[in-house]
Amino acid sequence: MSCAEENKLKGGLKSRHLTMLSIAGVIGGALFVGSGKVIANAGPAAILAYMGGGALVILVMRMLGEMAVAQPDTGSFSTYADRAIGHWAGFTIGWLYWSFWSLLMGWEAYVAGAILHGWFPMIPIWGYMLIVTAALMVVNFMNVKNYGEFEFWFALIKVVAIVLFIIIGSLAIVHLWPSGTTSGWSNLTSQGFMPNGFGAVVVALLGAMFAFIGAEIVTIAAAESENPSKAIVQTTRSVAWRISLFYVGSIFIVVCLIPYNSPGLSLSTEGTYAVTLNALGIPHASEIVNFVVLTSVCSCFNSALYTSSRMLYSLSRRGDAPKSFQKVGRGTGTPYVGVVASSLFALVAVYLTATETMDIYDVLMQATGTIALYVYLCIAFSQLRMRRKLIKEKRELTFKMWLFPWLTYAVIFTIISALVVMVIEGTYRTEVLYTTGLALVIVVLGVIVDRRQAATMPVVAAE
Repeated sequence: MSCAEENKLKGGLKSRHLTMLSIAGVIGGALFVGSGKVIANAGPAAILAYMGGGALVILVMRMLGEMAVAQPDTGSFSTYADRAIGHWAGFTIGWLYWSFWSLLMGWEAYVAGAILHGWFPMIPIWGYMLIVTAALMVVNFMNVKNYGEFEFWFALIKVVAIVLFIIIGSLAIVHLWPSGTTSGWSNLTSQGFMPNGFGAVVVALLGAMFAFIGAEIVTIAAAESENPSKAIVQTTRSVAWRISLFYVGSIFIVVCLIPYNSPGLSLSTEGTYAVTLNALGIPHASEIVNFVVLTSVCSCFNSALYTSSRMLYSLSRRGDAPKSFQKVGRGTGTPYVGVVASSLFALVAVYLTATETMDIYDVLMQATGTIALYVYLCIAFSQLRMRRKLIKEKRELTFKMWLFPWLTYAVIFTIISALVVMVIEGTYRTEVLYTTGLALVIVVLGVIVDRRQAATMPVVAAE
C-alpha cells in the first residue's frame, strides 16, 4: 500500500449526519445567549439584522455549493481559493480558518466548564475544561462516523429545544399559553420598532453575521460521505429555511414577547431564551437553557476540532503544513496528528483558567474576530474566478449560483462595505484591525512558502 493510500481519509458520514451537521453549524451559543445583546442594542429591529445576515450566508453557501459540487474536497474553500485565486490565497484562508476554530475551542471549553462548575462546584472550572477537551479529542480519534453520530445527537437536542421554544412562544403570542406574565406581540412596536435608530441596526447586522459562521462546515464534511455532490446540494438548498426558522423565527418571538430593554437580555448568565422562558412561567428555565447551551458548546467544540483537523490535513497534502498532519490512524482513517495539534489552544485555555489569566485569551480571540467575513469574501472571489475557468473548460455545472455574476459582485461589495463600516463606526474596529494584521502576516508566510516550493520544483529541460 502506498503512502498516499495509507494517509487517505476513510469517510463514513451518512446523509442524516450531514443534515444535522449543517444544522449544528448554524446553531450555537450565539442564538441562545448572544442574540440577547443584539436585541438590547437594536430593539425589535434585530429581526432585520438577522434577516440581512442570513441572506448573506445563503448567497455565500450557494456559491460554495457550486464549487463543492463541481469538485468536492476536504479543504473546501481553502482548496478552491488555491485553484481559483492563487496558492497564497488558499494558504492564507486555510490557516486563518484553522486559527479561528482552534482558538474558539478554548472558549467553548471554558463555557462548558463554567456551566458544569455551577452545577457541581466540587471540581474547578479548569478541571471540567480538561475533561471536556480530553473526551472530545477521543471522539475525534475514532472513525468519522462516530464523530457524525455524536454530532447528530448534539444537534438533535438543539433542534428539539428550538422547536419547543417556537411552539410555546407562538402559543403565547396568540394568547393560548396558560401561564406567565407575557403574551401577544405588543412589545414589537410599543417602544418603537427601531428605538435606537438605523445605526444600531447596522451594528447589529455586523454582529449577526458572526453568528452564522459554521454553515460551511458541511462542505468540508461532505468529502467524507458516500455521495458528496448529492449531500452538498441537499444541505445547501435547506440552509435558507433553517436560518429562517431557527434564527429569524426565534428572534421574532422574543421581540414580540419581551421588551428589548429587559435587563437579563444582555447578561451572559441569562440571555435570550432564559429571559423569555422565565416570563412565560417555565419552571427552572435557566437550568434548562444552561443544559441546551452546554450541549451547544460541546457540539461546537466537537465540530471545531473536526473542521480544524481536516483543514490541517488538506493544507498538509498541498504542501502548506508539515507532512505529519497527513497521518491517519490505522482502522479509523482520522488525522490524529491534526486532532492533537488543533487541541493545543484548548489546552492553553485550560492552563490560563487554572492560573486565572484567561484574559490573555481575549487578545488572541480578537485576532480572529472577523474571520467569518474574510472567509465569505474569499469564497465570493473564488467562485467568481472558478466559474469563469469552468466556462472556458466547457464544464457543465449541475448546481449554480443565482444571477451570476451580479449577486456575487453584490456579496463582495457588501462584505467590503461591512469591514469599512466596522472600522469607521468603532464597535468592531479592534477585531477588524487585529484580524487583518493576522491575515497579512499569513499572506507574507504564504508568499514565502510559494516561492520556496517554486524554487525546489525540478526544472524540465527544453528539448
